[in-house]
Amino acid sequence: MLNIGCHLSTAKGFLNMGLDTTKIDGNTFQFFTRNPRGGQAKDLDLNDISDLNKYMETNHFAPIIAHAPYTLNPAAADPKTREFAEMVFRDDFARLKHLPNALYNFHPGSHVGQGIEKGIDLITEILNKILTPNQENWVLLETMSGKGSEIGATFGELRTIMDQVNYRDKLGVCLDTCHVFAAGYDIVNNLDGVVAEFDKIIGLDRLKAVHLNDSLMPFGSHKDRHAPIGKGEIGLPALARLTRHPALTNLPFCLETPHDTLSEYADEIKTLSEA
Repeated sequence: MLNIGCHLSTAKGFLNMGLDTTKIDGNTFQFFTRNPRGGQAKDLDLNDISDLNKYMETNHFAPIIAHAPYTLNPAAADPKTREFAEMVFRDDFARLKHLPNALYNFHPGSHVGQGIEKGIDLITEILNKILTPNQENWVLLETMSGKGSEIGATFGELRTIMDQVNYRDKLGVCLDTCHVFAAGYDIVNNLDGVVAEFDKIIGLDRLKAVHLNDSLMPFGSHKDRHAPIGKGEIGLPALARLTRHPALTNLPFCLETPHDTLSEYADEIKTLSEA
């Protein structure tokens, strides 16, 4: 069975997100932990979360994904921006104790001209402050496209971050298909080679989730522009092969394609399931 879902709005409430997921034949979903362009978080409804946990168990959900806000940049030069990142991490981790099924995904950050080495040092400094030996939820570094001064466009950069973190037993990776394609990993013509390279550098045991997106921009463009499945430069055949790769097949796949309605995501899930 393909473990697949899409990004849903937290405005609906957690149980409603679970209900919406099964409506489109999905068994996982992603949500922002707070305002993605800001920092404000809604108050938790513990009854709603309890109902969701029961619903996910009954309906055999794969792990769901909690996505940190885009404003989080632990590699920033500005101390206040890093303080904000640390606050978000701490608050999100405390909240996710109520969702033990959730993976926590974040963009590693941008070094904003300081250089990759300095940026990685700042990222690991914060992770070493907040990760503990009894970290409950997996914390995932997302693969990035490499636009601007982004960190995490190569598997090697992600491995360097992981190597510098003291408590990394629950530190993993979320692979974004649009991002890795734009970063220069040829998942269209050499998927086996990309998977083998990931395994050699990071280890497939650290790959915990996939963002399944087509790409508006060509291979190696270093531009992050998601496209609907089969409407971009990666194409449906390559994305379908990826979901069926023996090293990836049990992972949760989350559609981050640019749609406004559940029916459009349902069509994509049906297309991928039948491809």
